[in-house]
Amino acid sequence: MGSELFWQFRCCCYLAAVPPNDLFAQPVPPDPAKPTDAYKGQPLAARMRPRNLDEFAGQSHIIGSDQLLRRAIEADRVQSLIFYGPPGTGKTSLAQIIAHQTKSKFERLSGVESNVADMRRLLATANNRLQNTGASTILFIDEIHRFNKAQQDVLLPDVESGVIKLIGATTHNPFFFVNSPLVSRSQIFELRPLAEDELFSLLQRALADNERGLGHLKIAADENALRHLATISDGDARKALNALEIAALTTAPDADGIIRLTLTVAEQSIQKKAVVYDGDGDAHFDTISAFIKSMRGSDPDAALYWLAKMIHAGEDPRFIARRIVICAAEDVGLADPTALMLATSALQAAEFVGWPEAQIPLAEATIYIATANKSNSACASIAAALKDVKSGRTIPVPEHLRDAHYKGAEQLGHGQGYKYAHDHPGNFVAQDYLGVDKVFYEPTEQGVEKQIKERLVNWRKQFKDARRESSNSSISSKQHDS
Repeated sequence: MGSELFWQFRCCCYLAAVPPNDLFAQPVPPDPAKPTDAYKGQPLAARMRPRNLDEFAGQSHIIGSDQLLRRAIEADRVQSLIFYGPPGTGKTSLAQIIAHQTKSKFERLSGVESNVADMRRLLATANNRLQNTGASTILFIDEIHRFNKAQQDVLLPDVESGVIKLIGATTHNPFFFVNSPLVSRSQIFELRPLAEDELFSLLQRALADNERGLGHLKIAADENALRHLATISDGDARKALNALEIAALTTAPDADGIIRLTLTVAEQSIQKKAVVYDGDGDAHFDTISAFIKSMRGSDPDAALYWLAKMIHAGEDPRFIARRIVICAAEDVGLADPTALMLATSALQAAEFVGWPEAQIPLAEATIYIATANKSNSACASIAAALKDVKSGRTIPVPEHLRDAHYKGAEQLGHGQGYKYAHDHPGNFVAQDYLGVDKVFYEPTEQGVEKQIKERLVNWRKQFKDARRESSNSSISSKQHDS
């Protein structure tokens, strides 16, 4: 009885796996006018993923002819890799191409969905596979930066011993978000945003592809419409393809049955440019770095662009204003002291009014600082003084400069011989204020600081004479006492 049930069960399984047509009938070829079932339900961006390196758009700096990564993929000599770049640049697609071409077992985990138990189970399987068959395993982890340090540490022994070859994909700088031991054992490849022409070609390919793209539809797309999508997508292939699909599927055919994609349709399909700007990652720090360096370099146009990018991305106006204040003091300094006053005023105004009006005082301060005379003498001079304090001999306060307001100070000789500057012509009096000859502040001849330099040259000569006189008086006093 048990044997009979077993064979009935096998027959049911077999029949369930056999297509409804005759076993020996010729298979019905797929209709070229419709996407195949393999891609059914997938968005256009997923359907148009490149199947090989020749279909891959962009990244010629790493997969171009004779480039290291291309040679490694084609020769199936891939070692541990980390792909790093903004969304829509092909990190996952590159991993899938490697999966199709390698003879190694290809496994995949997600930094969003997977946990340590998943990792340990997969690593144990990979170890058994290597011991029993000698076959290696490539482990692809998408969004690897989502794993915390402890999770990433689980991978380290097996990467180190060669049980797995790791391929990680991340939108964050791996030098900040991936453990240093993993980074040191992997080759880092940075993927760049696609150029406008590369996205334009990709959109044209999607319109012409009958199997995976929109070629089964009668579409007439204006070039300026496709160019608009390529521009606003900002190097993101996924965003460009998704916008094209929305435009095609939501636009009604005309009387001739043709879907016409005009510039107006394209603008409606991708309404706002999404600037890549992570609040705590590379885009954040790279943009503010470019902003400061543009102001320092006296290029108001570049500085305004980076400011506009931060405004568009919704950056905290106080963060921007603080950097403007720092730049005013560090890079403009005494060449134009008004810059610091304007910068602090912009900070107060930005805190007071908030977005969007805060962009006006911030822009005003940005332009002023970018076009002002520059001097970093204040920054350099305090750095020199701090270095001397940290590494040099501590200089005692001269007796005549010491506090003399308390009872007994006179008995100690504190404050004796001090000259009050405002009792002298020009509110200046030469006396020894340090006790040794040291120069920390070196004024430039930029802007207002040129006038400071002229005064200081004269003052420093008098200070030196006063110091020499004070020193001679001290020596004479000691000799007299002896």
